Amino acid sequence: MNFKLQTLSLAAAAKSSTDTLIVLISKHFKAGKDPLSDLIGKAIKAKDLSAEAGKLLNAYALPGVKAAKILMVGIGEARAADVKTAVAAVAAHLKTAKTANAVMVFSEATTAEALQSAVLTLADSTYVYTSTKSNPVARHLKQVDLGLVGANATLQHAFATSIAMVQGIEFAKEWANRPANHATPTLLAKAAQTLAKASHISCEVLGPKEVAKLGMGSFMAVAQGSAEPLRFIVLKYQGAAKTEAPTVLVGKGITFDTGGISLKPAPEMDEMKFDMGGAASVLGVFKSLSILKPAVNVVGLIPACENMPDGTAIKPGDVVTSMSGQTIEILNTDAEGRLILCDALTYAERFKPKAVIDIATLTGACVIALGAVRSGLFATEDALADALQKAGDDAMDLCWRMPLDDEYAEALKSNFADVANVGGRPGGAIIGAKFLHRFAQKYPWAHLDIAATAWKGGAAKGATGRPVGLLLNYVLSQETTGKTKARAK
Repeated sequence: MNFKLQTLSLAAAAKSSTDTLIVLISKHFKAGKDPLSDLIGKAIKAKDLSAEAGKLLNAYALPGVKAAKILMVGIGEARAADVKTAVAAVAAHLKTAKTANAVMVFSEATTAEALQSAVLTLADSTYVYTSTKSNPVARHLKQVDLGLVGANATLQHAFATSIAMVQGIEFAKEWANRPANHATPTLLAKAAQTLAKASHISCEVLGPKEVAKLGMGSFMAVAQGSAEPLRFIVLKYQGAAKTEAPTVLVGKGITFDTGGISLKPAPEMDEMKFDMGGAASVLGVFKSLSILKPAVNVVGLIPACENMPDGTAIKPGDVVTSMSGQTIEILNTDAEGRLILCDALTYAERFKPKAVIDIATLTGACVIALGAVRSGLFATEDALADALQKAGDDAMDLCWRMPLDDEYAEALKSNFADVANVGGRPGGAIIGAKFLHRFAQKYPWAHLDIAATAWKGGAAKGATGRPVGLLLNYVLSQETTGKTKARAK
């Protein structure tokens, strides 16, 4: 979808040539003397139109208005959440009407948060997956012009960031939605290499021989049951000086998860193609970085492989040696994500990072704990946790901090190795995080468990693109921090 931003009053919007003119109306609306204002004022007075978020009213062939169809929609207090509700309702209406282009205008001055909400919600609500369909139905809405009372520098910046965020989210959705035979570790690596065509981005792809040389025994153990060769993807974005420590993003890249020998039940196993949602989110962030080109340094690490129940697959009770030298007793082969992530977390040490954030569809326990509203957040430092929480709030890509008490690690004790890969069911999301914590001792670290937020099931089955928005906002905040530190010197 194409978006365009312009300064547009209601009087000017009335002269716009478009299929549908959409007017966003808050509870603080004050009518002017132009035709649209007059119509809105009369509709509100007659109680045919409510400014409550998501309430719609259609009008046709209004004298003085060029658009044949006018769609008025309430946005409540005009907060980001209100705009999200309203624009989702608009998108559903436009889909039914098969509208191809529209002008959406805020009737009053708005905020950067509300503008971003409008862009993200409209893009998300109209997204269509087409890659593996023989006769795909294309996205119905092709062009949206966003009109603001005053498109100042702050709003223009928010708009540009939102457009780049949309492209990153949709890139993540594309690769997470693809069936596993169309998104193998090799194909995922090729997707990463396409990103390296942009300036400031480089990509290195390591295969089984290189990974073996690094001593990534835990990662290799998961991959050994699959005919598809593993890939370890290293993306680098350099927008700041080489001396600036990077933020490292580590994405779980299990391109299909059968559970291995600890086989999953058959119902909904097809959804395990989404088990590389963490990897997809890292690719999405780099897509956005390629557009925005901020003054930051970012490294993306993606251990990618399948978890299959071949005769060569790891077995419950096997002991493997990780890159860190720690030995791991594999009590459950379906707890494989942490086995590939732990080696990537050790590899991250070489970059001397300012922070490392891993993103993974790690535990069903997190689904039970938080549902699909918030991703689980674990962090070793309060400042890092606070920054990630704020980044998520600003992107409406919410997370919630969970504990990391050492007592939870007691469940991971093993008689036969340094650590077991699973504990009991109680506190399962925390125990999974505590396993990873063992391998992330040399830098500030955070873990995002996106098992419930990376995709939707049922009739709406598909990837959400989360947490690209959260991660991108966090990375961009580091640019601001860096500039502030530079000025202080």
